[in-house]
Amino acid sequence: MSFTIGLSGINAANKQLDVAGHNIANVATVGFKSSRADFADVYSATLLQTADKVVGSGVRLADVAQKFNQGALKKTGNALDLGIQGNGFFVLSDNGSLSYTRAGAFKVNAESFVVDSSGRRLQGYGTNDVGSIIKGGPIDLKIDNSNLAPRATTRIEQTLNLNSAQRQPTLAIFNPSDPNTYNETITTPVYDSQGTRHVMEQYYVKNLAANSWTVHSFIDGRNPSDPTQQPPVGLKAEITFNSNGTLDTLTAGAGWSKSGNTLIMTGWRPGMLINANPPTWGPNEAQAAEQRIAYDLGKTTSFAAPSARTMLSQNGYSSGQISGLVVSAEGVLSAKFSNMQTKPIGQVAIARFANEQGLQPISGTRWKETFASGLPGVDVPRSGALGAIISNSLEESNVDLTNELVNLIKAQSNYQANAKTLSTQKTMFQTLIQIK
Repeated sequence: MSFTIGLSGINAANKQLDVAGHNIANVATVGFKSSRADFADVYSATLLQTADKVVGSGVRLADVAQKFNQGALKKTGNALDLGIQGNGFFVLSDNGSLSYTRAGAFKVNAESFVVDSSGRRLQGYGTNDVGSIIKGGPIDLKIDNSNLAPRATTRIEQTLNLNSAQRQPTLAIFNPSDPNTYNETITTPVYDSQGTRHVMEQYYVKNLAANSWTVHSFIDGRNPSDPTQQPPVGLKAEITFNSNGTLDTLTAGAGWSKSGNTLIMTGWRPGMLINANPPTWGPNEAQAAEQRIAYDLGKTTSFAAPSARTMLSQNGYSSGQISGLVVSAEGVLSAKFSNMQTKPIGQVAIARFANEQGLQPISGTRWKETFASGLPGVDVPRSGALGAIISNSLEESNVDLTNELVNLIKAQSNYQANAKTLSTQKTMFQTLIQIK
């Protein structure tokens, strides 16, 4: 029996060495989770034996338990290198066969799917045409490389101060080419439905009446309502301020309509203008629809401070080509385009299990669900108890190398001690045989 007990101890020490060696071998493996060997004693007792007379039969390997504690996140600079800070696993599909991993080194394959190094596809949620996430069953995440369609400008907002201390221009008749006929000028880029960039020029003239200004608006140097007008005089509007410098009233001239503190340009038809005499519309202009632009003046003031525009926003842009990717903490993949716009194109899904210890480890730093692990709960990052996505980062192995080296020493000592049990038993048998 002592031989059997000693052999079981040697086998246990071997298992301990195997587990420590496997941990050490994967100390640099991304997403790897270390393991420990759990042992249990063995008794060959019958129901008729009492506890004080039972002699143990050795040891057995009870379990190889994995440690799912967080590994350190290392910056890589690759947008599709993803780490999970907190609970959860990435979901991978290999022709419909699902597996789970913490190794987030992903790339885009020839078909524009997001895959790992072995071609398994990352699972997530898609988007509709306007970039809204479609929540349903997870699908293969795919990068949409199509150009971003242009968007026509429909609204302009700005914060502008017109210096109340300024005097009227020296010349009374406005002329955009003569700076002596206006006080301030600002320009704003606007876009038509085909993504062509135009320039809106606005000239502000201080009026003789107190706290009153006139603004003349042009697009590409011409009257937006009548580009053939010679000489161009632009669209006119009157702005009146209260005595404390805040906006009082707007008076819309021809070509403008008004809604509250917003002027609405209704007659602009962007297109080519042939410089003939007289000027005529180009061949594409007859097919162009009128474009409305709402110009919000609600944040315009007239204080005794230098005239300046401190904020400008307009909602149009030209077409753009994809130039990069960004991934948020919620796992939203957004494409960056050459026109400085961004658009969501998908969202990463992550899974959590009730019993992570019940997962079955498989090659490739992955796990499979089992009956013991329970079914996965799949959702978006940062929902419920699920962790956050850290882009440009990879989760390193959680192996504690110092601890593993200590485990090697312990396993070696255990092996030697159990080997000594066999050696002692052998000596006793030899002594017994030599008795005459």
